[in-house]
Amino acid sequence: MRFTETNLKGSFIIDIEEKSDRRGFFARSFCSREFSEHGLEGSIVQSNISLNHHKGTLRGMHFQRSPHEEVKIVRCTRGAIFDVMLDLRPESPTYLRWIGQELTEDNHRTLYIPKRFGHGFQTLTDNAEVMYMVTQFYAPGHAGGLPYNDPAFGIKWPLEVTSISDADASWPRYSGPIFER
Repeated sequence: MRFTETNLKGSFIIDIEEKSDRRGFFARSFCSREFSEHGLEGSIVQSNISLNHHKGTLRGMHFQRSPHEEVKIVRCTRGAIFDVMLDLRPESPTYLRWIGQELTEDNHRTLYIPKRFGHGFQTLTDNAEVMYMVTQFYAPGHAGGLPYNDPAFGIKWPLEVTSISDADASWPRYSGPIFER
């Protein structure tokens, strides 16, 4: 695997290294030892799948509060998505900045999203499937979110939103730090 740190410290784009032959290819998409060698947390406790029927579907911007902050390792296994991570660490020089990355079934790209980041994605195709592994169990009482279109962040989504959950449509706007320094 090739690990490329983004301009949001601690977040990474992970690309596979294909070993191809006439049958196709083989590649490692996760290895706790390689993650550890790059200083990344890789103690996965849960793996989730999100199937999204319609292009333009938006999920996010989600996070978990202390003491259940989680790392997410996200990959699109069918179709394509525009994935966004938002730095919510008040001590970070990139606090409240975001980056977006296209993840597709063809580019096999993975994002490593650190603890105390917001995360969301928008589907670029119908029937987009997303797999993500997390380092903490889901804790409903500690789950939170921010509006995908909050002017405090200025996230530029590629498409008009065609579908969003009632919960994601009703998150309160950002009003100050979510996490302590």
